[in-house]
Amino acid sequence: MKLLVVPSILLAISCVHAFQYEELAQYIDSHQEDYVEALQDWVAVESDSSDVSKRAELHRMMEMTAQKLRLMGGTVELVDIGEQVLPDGQTLALPKVVTAQFGNDTSRKTVCVYGHVDVQPAKMEDGWATEPYNLTDINGNLYGRGTSDNKAPVLAWIHAVEAYQALNMELPVNVKFLIEGMEETGSNGLDAMILAQRDTFLSDVEYFIISDCSWLSTRPALTYGTRGNCYFFAEVEGPKQDLHSGVYGGTVIEPMTDLIGILDTLISPSGKILIPGIRDAVATLSDEEWKMYQDIEFDLDNYKKKIGISELMYSNKVDLLSHMWRYPTVSIHGIEGAFSASGSKTVIPAKVIAKFSIRQVPNMDPAIVKKQVTDYLHSVFAKRKSPNKLKVTMIIGAKPWLADPQDPLYEAGKAAVKKVFSTEPDLIREGGTIPIARTFQDVTGKGIIMLPIGGFDDGLHSQNEKMSRYNYIEGTKLFVTFLNEVAQIKNTTV
Repeated sequence: MKLLVVPSILLAISCVHAFQYEELAQYIDSHQEDYVEALQDWVAVESDSSDVSKRAELHRMMEMTAQKLRLMGGTVELVDIGEQVLPDGQTLALPKVVTAQFGNDTSRKTVCVYGHVDVQPAKMEDGWATEPYNLTDINGNLYGRGTSDNKAPVLAWIHAVEAYQALNMELPVNVKFLIEGMEETGSNGLDAMILAQRDTFLSDVEYFIISDCSWLSTRPALTYGTRGNCYFFAEVEGPKQDLHSGVYGGTVIEPMTDLIGILDTLISPSGKILIPGIRDAVATLSDEEWKMYQDIEFDLDNYKKKIGISELMYSNKVDLLSHMWRYPTVSIHGIEGAFSASGSKTVIPAKVIAKFSIRQVPNMDPAIVKKQVTDYLHSVFAKRKSPNKLKVTMIIGAKPWLADPQDPLYEAGKAAVKKVFSTEPDLIREGGTIPIARTFQDVTGKGIIMLPIGGFDDGLHSQNEKMSRYNYIEGTKLFVTFLNEVAQIKNTTV
């Protein structure tokens, strides 16, 4: 008989706590100027994690974040994650990680929102149309470094919780925050902190939410996969010092010539990776996945126009999206030691270091890729019979992440998007790397969703980065709705 009573009790509870979306949405709309002002304050902090001279600003940014959460009544902690060792051997304190908790009702689910408040470098002379650290509203777009990546999404999550509080509504789930300040430079110290907090702060978390990504088009999206990344240095060293090309040219085998020669063997003009075995572990494209790509809203002509090119590597949508998301790619990023200043300089560099990366996809293993690349480049170099020395180093080995887009967590995401935007979301993958997702997956084994609010044209890491006011405000509504949808997920265990 007891089993028959439970549904009635649950029904009564759900009626008492019926989701009041209209009230929440109205509150968010009426406070959007406050939200823009908060973003302006955050953008004004030059929290560039790559510039050690701005470390004080980064510390200030973490304290501002913690203080905002404290003023909302959260249980807040600034977690020390140690020091950063600089190339010259000096050490520098890493920015503390902000953790916060709202609600501790053991009868409710607990989610953890991840975000970061550090940014990429930005200067007016890089080609910005507005001051990068002065939020500027132009035609409904909020321009400034860090707006879309990732300060506006973090604030939108904070404001989502604050909206429930302001209306004296109980949060449908317990909400925790984990906000870092070193994401743009590799999240130094974060993996160790997550492992250390697995059985304490993170022990009751059932779902992790990441909003550090973007839509693919004007249609909202849910992201269920990211590529990993293996980043390599290939160093060729020859003479003991740089040489004058007029005096020594034609008498020595130049390191730059060797380096260009081996780089040319990495990839064909059509984009095929030439390293043997590199694609052996790549998961095959299923018919179901092909259909998912086919249904995604994506315009190749608009994509070409956006990035300013006349021709793409692939001429149809499925092939292009597949190679952007779920196949490995090689990119050559630069050569250290080569002359790159304006003007001319007739020098033969004594040592040059190529920097290139290979994006990882399921089921590639960075340790195996490291061996494949190293062995291949040494074999190619040996055929040149050069007296110069080659050294290959892998400095990053981040694994890919993949979730099930049919998981109940994603069904909750779909329902939230449908409620707020009156459309079904695209189910997409991300070509870039967000290592924290794989870390959460490996350390906790819990569910993860990427719930973006950034626009496809936001210009992350680029000049004139922006977040549209529409995405910022409607994204806040999406977050309040998603929390309610997560609360409706039925437990599968007895």
